[in-house]
Amino acid sequence: MLNADHRPIIGITMGDAAGIGPEIVDKALSKQEIYQISRPIVIGDLSVLVDALKVAKVNLKFESITTPSSAKFEFGTVDVIDLKNIRLSELRMGQVQAMAGKASVEYVKKAVELALKGEIDAIVTAPLNKEAMNMGGYDYAGHTEILADLTKTKDYAMMLVAGRLRVVHVTTHVSIREACSLIKRERVSTVIRLTNEVLQKLGIEKPRIAVAGLNPHAGEGGMFGDEEIREIAPAIEASRNSGIDVVGPMPPDTVFLRANRGEYDAVVAMYHDQGHIPVKMLGFESGVNVTIGLPIIRTSVDHGTAYRRAGLRLGTGDPTSLEEAIRLAVQMAGSSRQSPALKR
Repeated sequence: MLNADHRPIIGITMGDAAGIGPEIVDKALSKQEIYQISRPIVIGDLSVLVDALKVAKVNLKFESITTPSSAKFEFGTVDVIDLKNIRLSELRMGQVQAMAGKASVEYVKKAVELALKGEIDAIVTAPLNKEAMNMGGYDYAGHTEILADLTKTKDYAMMLVAGRLRVVHVTTHVSIREACSLIKRERVSTVIRLTNEVLQKLGIEKPRIAVAGLNPHAGEGGMFGDEEIREIAPAIEASRNSGIDVVGPMPPDTVFLRANRGEYDAVVAMYHDQGHIPVKMLGFESGVNVTIGLPIIRTSVDHGTAYRRAGLRLGTGDPTSLEEAIRLAVQMAGSSRQSPALKR
């Protein structure tokens, strides 16, 4: 989709209508800088976005469109592909509802359809709620699984970004017990490869990757567990033999600090909380979630629907994570090499 304009078309899904998504979408798109670096389109429900202006307290107009080609991309007027799947009179802000859960998945499905057709350059997602989504008839653990299913992707992973720290997960939404059983050399090797590929897409010619161990002190030579010896170390060795600059397994209690100091470009984490905790400590309001390995670009906020905050309707939703997700999507779409507005 990139043309002489150099600004990629970014499809922003509205997320769960009862959550913080509509508010932060309105707030993010009220900032001229977003239009300087991208051509945004919202995929959601127009009536909800209009209603969210009451709490967002920003000055915006909206234009209903049917295709990205009909969008005008003018700052101050948000182009919306309106799926009309929310009955505003029945929406209860801050509450889990089947209607909102079903609609939130439909926004993602439409965005994926447009991305696969090449009509948009990247997808940026506002948060959905797993319980509401399941109540609405979609049995997925989260966004990552939806995207993998819709794009028929077998090898994928979650990457979290907070400032200079990038963390990619070997396992995500499973119990600790199950995560341990899923840490196999084939999966670790795949995640190392995907990490190397996405870092190169971000402009890092020769990425430096560190792999965290699973056990305390990375197993201490087998004293505290042998997963490092049996599964993780062989995967690292195989990856090095394929030309990837990767080290480990490293003690989990120090590797994230070293990466944040600039020694490594990314850390491969073994399970959900191992990777999420350091990222959220560094950037709870500004972290970004990226699904890597897909045939399309997808970034997201790294927070949930914030039902309690949305239900109070005080307008305290912070759009920073969404804005950072848009920035990263633009960078991944390739316009960072052409658009001075993106560079800080």
